[in-house]
Formats: sequence, structure tokens, C-alpha cells
Amino acid sequence: MTDGTRVEWRPWGDEAFAEARERGAPVLLALTATWCGDCHEMDARTYGEPRIAANLNDGFVPVRVDVDRHPRVRERYNVGGFPSTVFCTPDGERIAGAGFLGPDGMRQVIDRVRERWDASGVEAGRVPRSLAGDHPPDGPVIDRIEEHIAGQIDTAFDAKFGGWGDAPKFPLPRTVEFALKRDRAKARQTLDAITRGLFDEDDGGFYRYARSRDWSDPDRAKLLADNAALVRAFANAYCYTGEEAYRRPADRTVAYLVDDLWNGSAFGGSQGPGDGADGDIGPRTDLTAFAGANALAVDALLVLAAYTDAERPREYAQRAFATLQSTLIDDDGTVRHHAADDAPTLLLADQARTVAAGVRAVQVLGDDDALDDARRVADRTIETLSDGGAFRDGPTEGTGLLDRPLYPLDGNVEIADALLDLAVLTDESRYRAVAHDAIGAFAGAWDRFGVQVAGYGAVAARLCGDPLVIDVATDAGTDLHRAALRVADHEKVVRPAAADPDPGTAVVRIGDRSRTASTPAELADRVAELAE
Repeated sequence: MTDGTRVEWRPWGDEAFAEARERGAPVLLALTATWCGDCHEMDARTYGEPRIAANLNDGFVPVRVDVDRHPRVRERYNVGGFPSTVFCTPDGERIAGAGFLGPDGMRQVIDRVRERWDASGVEAGRVPRSLAGDHPPDGPVIDRIEEHIAGQIDTAFDAKFGGWGDAPKFPLPRTVEFALKRDRAKARQTLDAITRGLFDEDDGGFYRYARSRDWSDPDRAKLLADNAALVRAFANAYCYTGEEAYRRPADRTVAYLVDDLWNGSAFGGSQGPGDGADGDIGPRTDLTAFAGANALAVDALLVLAAYTDAERPREYAQRAFATLQSTLIDDDGTVRHHAADDAPTLLLADQARTVAAGVRAVQVLGDDDALDDARRVADRTIETLSDGGAFRDGPTEGTGLLDRPLYPLDGNVEIADALLDLAVLTDESRYRAVAHDAIGAFAGAWDRFGVQVAGYGAVAARLCGDPLVIDVATDAGTDLHRAALRVADHEKVVRPAAADPDPGTAVVRIGDRSRTASTPAELADRVAELAE
């Protein structure tokens, strides 16, 4: 052994696990991310220690996993954040797991894992309960689901500092959007706190979360998906209130995304904090264009453009969506997670967010091709991932525990929400029926849901009532169409160039009730009449 010994990392895949079977050795999975500062520290302090590297090389098959490139691996092996340090059998079953480990902690875990492996071999592994193959508990989709979540919004609210719960504080943009329609004061207080604590006033963009209850001590990584979701939440707050305090962070975050994460054709995935003794190592930026995060950005930037007429978010949303269409969406509706040949495909989050981006492009831009894409991706998702009502997170195949079905609540909420919009835009009720089944697949546990999954309550509420639909018999971009987009209900569905209304008019409807308007002022009045 020399001081130059380094961990001999293998990439995630069949070969590494086959090697583990052949050697009769456990696998070490190191789950890391470009934006994760603690991951880089563990590389230097722990994996960079020659004796530890030698022990890992001799007794284990070390596998390094970028969690942004392998989200299904992340969901199955994550141990409370990153880095995650997971030891497993050659079949992928977990033996032990931990988060950040310094050199002493790693030595202790290595010794324990070796003892368990020597005593039990492959029998030392276990499959997490979430991967046992059981379907989530189903039930009826009822009004009480929304009422319960609304109650959680109240009881879990931090009246002193804003947001929900104690430390650490996450921004929870879908929860904010749920509250915007039901308890706007709490939503606004939370957005104000997020601006003070997580918004980067120097460079723009939002940090991931705050370590303290008062939104101080932020984790300074910036992820595209997080920033996109917050742009949409702030844009919706601007629509409801008209206050520049909510538009400004959204505008400046778009500027950050364009200036720092744009890779020439789409948005890169993340930017981690700089480090070094004097901060001499700049931010670590991953410019890989991930499908789901870019689809979220398209959705968010189009929402902001719809409310403000700002050209920059519209332009970059269109450019990013064009890259999705040309590079990451196959002809059969399969979405590739990123452009590499070995990228995973048919991930529920990617599929759902691409449908959502498509239906947003239809409403804001009047893009008929986007509707075709949304329908094709939705049909492929239903065909391949729907399983007894609920959607799996991806195909039931692959290395390790990837062949075990996982039914993520968040992903089911996202696909159901997008399908509800698609049902209106296509006049195809089958999409609403599938959305109903996806939400109903989890409804047997609604009374255990908290504010973190408030989006579930929002979609359940949409299923329990009739949507607000505005059919505009003008092309996208007219004053009447723009007024329809700015109606203060972020769950409305707008159909430009609609055939049914008389030319130059718009029809507002909720269920069987409808009103007709021919000017923006009349449109606002008709919406108010139906809302009474």
C-alpha cells in the first residue's frame, strides 16, 4: 500500500454487481451529487484516506452513483440525504446505511458490515418495506382530503418565522401554492421568509433549504428543479396579489438560470457552493440537461410570462421545450432522463413533468404540437407505468433493487395534475379517470398526510369539483387571451383558439354554468359571477 491508494470506483450497473457475486463481497454504494458540499468533503477526508481506500478496494466492490443521473437509485438507497453511504449484498439488498462518515466512523461501519457479512452472507441484506411490492392503500376521493390538508396547513404553520414545521426549513413550493388559494396570509408570510432566508440577493436564485427554524444558515446549493418550482410559486403569488415583492425574486431567478445554468440549448441541473481555503474554488456547476427539471422550468417560465408579458422567460421556455422535443422525447412518448446513450428512460417524474410542460405551452402559447407531445407522453406513461391505479416510478427492471416496484406519492400527484389539464384541453375524459384512479390509489391513508404533500390535497380537490375553464375564441397573445391567463386561479385551464365561442369572445364555465365575455373587463366580471 502506498499513499497514492485511491478508491477504485465502479459505475452503477450490472457489471459491478456481477463482480460482487463472483468475489463473494458486499457492494459499497456512495450516493453523491455535484452540488453536494458534504459529498466533496467526504471524498477528501474519508475516501481520500489511503488505508480506508485500501480496505474498501480489498473487501468490497465500491460503486459511485450520481443521484441526479440515477434518481431511481436515489429513491431506493437514500439514507436521509447526501452523501448516503450504503452497503448492500450482490443482489442489492441493504446491509447497512449511513450519511456522512468521517474516517473513524467509516472504519467502524466497515468492521460492522464485515462481521455481519462473515456471519450471514447474503442473508445479511434486507429489502426496505417501501419496496415490498404492496400497493398503497386505496380509498374514495372525497372533500375531506382537502379539508384535512388545509387543517395541517394551519396547525403545522410556524407563525413566528413562516413556513411549516421546525428546522430544517424547506420552501415547499407546492404547499405554498395550496395555501395561496386557501390561506393566503400564511402563503405570503412563507414566501417573504423564503425571500429573506433562501434568495441569493447577489447572484439570484434560491438555495435548497435553511438549516435553522428562522430560515438562517442556508445550504447554498442551487438546483434547477427547486428554482423552477419556486419561480412558479412566486409568479402565482404575483398573480393573486399584484405585488412586485413576489415578481422580483421570480424575475431575478430567471436571470440566474439563464446566466448561470443555460448550456446553450437547455438548463443545466445544478450549481453547488464554492469552497477551498479562501473560497478559491468556484461553484461546481452541472450543466447536464435533465428532462424533468427542464420541463419544470418550461412550466414555470411560461407561467411567469403569462402573468407579466416578459419576453425573456417566454423565449427560454420555448428554447428549452424545443430541446426536450428534439432530443429527449422519443416518437412513442418515452422521455429520456438526459441525452447520454445510457440514460434511464420512462421515469415517472420526467414523464409527468413533460406532460405538464406541454399542457402549459398549449395554454400560454397556443402550441398545437405541444398538445400532441403531451398526449403522446401521457399515453406512454399510462401504458407502461400505471399499475392498479397507482403509477410506478419507472420500469420494474434493472440492477439492484430497481426491479422492485415503487409508488411515489409526489410523482402520482404530478401526473394526475397534468392529466386533469390534458383532459380539458383534449375533451377526453379518460385522462380525468386515470387521474382519479392515481389519487384514489393513496386515498386510504389521507388522514396521515401532512403539509409536505399538500399537492395531493390540491389535486383531490380538483377531482371533487368542476374545473374553471376559459375558452377563448382568439389566438394566443390577444388581450382577451392574456386576460384569461391572468385570472387569479392558478388551477384554471385556458384554451386559446377555441372553436365553440363566437369569434372574438370567451366563454367562462364551471361545470354546467357558463358566462360569455368579449372584453378583458367583462371577463373578470364573468369569472367573479361564477365564483359567487
